[in-house]
Amino acid sequence: MPELPEVETTRRGIEPHILGRRISRLTVRDSRLRWPVPPELPEQVQDQKILATHRRSKYLLIELERGVLIVHLGMSGSVRVLLDDPTPGKHDHIDVELDNGIRLRYNDPRRFGAWLYTEAPIEEHELIAHLGPEPLTEAFSAEYLFQKSRKRKTKIKTFLMDARIVVGVGNIYANEALYLSGIYPHKPTGRLTRKESERLVANVKQVLALAINEGGTTLRDFVGGDGKPGYFAQSLNVYGRSGLPCRRCETTIREFRTSNRGTFFCPTCQPR
Repeated sequence: MPELPEVETTRRGIEPHILGRRISRLTVRDSRLRWPVPPELPEQVQDQKILATHRRSKYLLIELERGVLIVHLGMSGSVRVLLDDPTPGKHDHIDVELDNGIRLRYNDPRRFGAWLYTEAPIEEHELIAHLGPEPLTEAFSAEYLFQKSRKRKTKIKTFLMDARIVVGVGNIYANEALYLSGIYPHKPTGRLTRKESERLVANVKQVLALAINEGGTTLRDFVGGDGKPGYFAQSLNVYGRSGLPCRRCETTIREFRTSNRGTFFCPTCQPR
């Protein structure tokens, strides 16, 4: 599933090609996404100029003159920049044609993404309003995390992946940050110490920043805006490495399920 670094990589990839351009036409080939594409969307965005691109959590936001396009990549979506007009494939559901001949093509085999539009303040949109702070900002601090963790009984990994606490720390990056912090993934959140909060916040920021710089994580379905896969998978310490030796201590990496997601950890580096 595309996570925060993959979405940020996509945003950075498409931005130079679309800023300042006008939307000539938006074509919807299949509107059956996670939320149906509004039938009025092509008319709403036509002839509008693209002013900026943003990312909020895992949402790609394309700011127009009168509103904002809200794009979510879902489980398998990608947005690519095309300089020509190749024949659309089976899963190429949406095209955004620009006034310079460039087009954005949205591909989503599982159709679990979204293309929505709002002219209301974006921070008030129902998908955005409840979200916690961005992990790479000062709002996500050790003190913030420590205070939020008080009296919580949930597992720390589950807590870290709660978008109401902090956005964008998906499964891969939660596993990696907990490993680097030496914290057992099922440690009760309320037992998190201030020192652990400091390490965890620092490592969340480090892991996400590195993943963005390396273009995201190479997963089966993800490619960036230029059609190329990310390379962060080569740097993973525990995720997807069950049965392999820990890079630090050579203890065998173990895996169990947390809320139906794979949890990977080193029993020596992350003691109970």
